[in-house]
This record gives sequence, structure tokens and C-alpha cells, in this order.
Amino acid sequence: MTVDAPTRPAQSFDDASAPAPKRGRGPRESVMSRSAAMIIMGAFTLYFLIPIFWLFVSSTKTLDNFNSGPALWFSATSLQDFVGNIGQLFTYNDGIFPRWMLNSIVYATVAGGLGTILSAMCGYALAKYRFRGREALFNVFLGGVLVPATALALPLFLIFSQVQLTDTFWAVFLPSIVSPFGVYLSRIYAASSVPDEIIEAARIDGSSELRTFFTVAIRLMSPALVTVFLFQFVAIWNNFFLPLVMLRSQELFPVTLGLYTWNSNVSQYPELRTLVLVGAFVSIIPLLVAFLSLQRFWRSGLGSGGLK
Repeated sequence: MTVDAPTRPAQSFDDASAPAPKRGRGPRESVMSRSAAMIIMGAFTLYFLIPIFWLFVSSTKTLDNFNSGPALWFSATSLQDFVGNIGQLFTYNDGIFPRWMLNSIVYATVAGGLGTILSAMCGYALAKYRFRGREALFNVFLGGVLVPATALALPLFLIFSQVQLTDTFWAVFLPSIVSPFGVYLSRIYAASSVPDEIIEAARIDGSSELRTFFTVAIRLMSPALVTVFLFQFVAIWNNFFLPLVMLRSQELFPVTLGLYTWNSNVSQYPELRTLVLVGAFVSIIPLLVAFLSLQRFWRSGLGSGGLK
């Protein structure tokens, strides 16, 4: 006696012939849109880089070559002229330009760093502490963002003249540590990146509020603080009107005000034109160094914020 093997139900023709489902794909980017985007970005890149290239080329020329040679290309003796211009720049008027550069570095680095720490502390307090008048105080900081710095120069001059601090280092340093935009950005970032559970755990472990901020919160807020410092550094470095109002002694000038005084005397001393061009080129080097050295922290912070 034979036992028939169990038979499977026959597969229908429709099921057998049905194609396998394809994986979904996102919308494809057209070649035309990608080419247009590349052209626009290339045009804007040239727009921003051509003035810097012109400044570099001009700093490698003497006064005669500057007036007769091509504007956007080097002369036959560019390297020698550039070395001579750099030497003349750093020795002119008993070496006043290196002093201006040092003043700008101190103003931008020390005041920018201190202003970043104060902005972080204020933003952290506004984000994590509950107290009466918190929103009103935050609105005051927002109002400070809308006020241009040039509008505050004259009131600051009157205040500092009352305490006899005009024409001093503090006349430029103290106003530079205040950053309403830094407070705003620090509060927004602290509210989103510093969990309340971590703060409560630190308090349970016996950590003080100051220690919790410097050991826990400031590490989580580091991408925002890098951004605040870069904005502060660039703003203080390029600040011109406040030192113009506050300072009279050339030894205290930042590089922006010093180059302005040289440029004002070009009609009387034509050789200053070359020094102004070379000095302007040298003055942008610290900005490039600051941005290139901190951009990895900036990009990592933006990437982590995007993942959140």
C-alpha cells in the first residue's frame, strides 16, 4: 500500500509572474539643477575671493608697479618686493604696526574669550533656572541684539569719560566683552542640549552649581560656544568706530584704526599706500587662522545638532 506524498497548493500564474517589489528611491537630483547650484556657488566663491587675491597681489608690488602693472597679476620682482614690503611694514615708525597687531589680538582673544564665558553663563541661567522676570530679562537681551554697536559708541564715551577711562585699554576691552547675541544663542543651545536629568544627577551627587556648569554644561554647549567666540573674535577684530571714539594714543590703536590713520595720510605720504595694502593683507591672517583652527568643532556641533 502506497501513501501519496502531501501535495502543495499550486502557485497561481499571477503570483509566479509578478515581479519582485523594488526598493523605494528618493527623488533624483536633475543634472540641470545640480549644475545651476554649482555655477551659483562658484560665482559667489569668486566674488568673495577675488578681493582677497587682489589684496595679496597688490601687497607684492612697489608703488611704481602698482600704478603701471596689471591689477590681478604679479610683477617680475613680486617675491623680492613682497619681502621688502613686509620688512618696511614691521619697521615703519619704530615698529608701530606690530604693536597694533598685538593690541588687536589681545582685544579680540581675551575679550572674546571672556565674553563667550559670560554669555554662556547668562544663557545657561536663563535656560535652566526658573525665576521671576526671566522672560522679561531675555527680551532685554533680544532688544540688545537689534541695537547697532555704532549707536552705543557715544553713550559709552560719555560714561567712560565720567570715570576717566577714555584713551585707556579698558575703554575698548570692557565694552567688547558684552554680547547680547551670544546670550541669545547660548540660551537656545543650553535649553536643547543640556538635559535637566544630568543637572539633577550632578546636584544629587553634591556638585555645586558653578562646578556643574564648568564640568558638565559647558562641555555639552561647546559647539555653540565656539560659534559665539568666532562671532565675538571677528566683531572685535573688525571694530573700528568704538576705538576711533575712545582712543587718542597710537600705542593703544587696534590694527583697523591704525591702518585708517595711515590711509588718511596717503595724499601727504604716498609710500603709505603700499604699507596700507600689505598691512590689510597681514591683518586678515589671524582671522583665517582662528576660523580654520576652530571649524572642526563648529562643523561637529552643527552635525550633532542636525542629528538631534
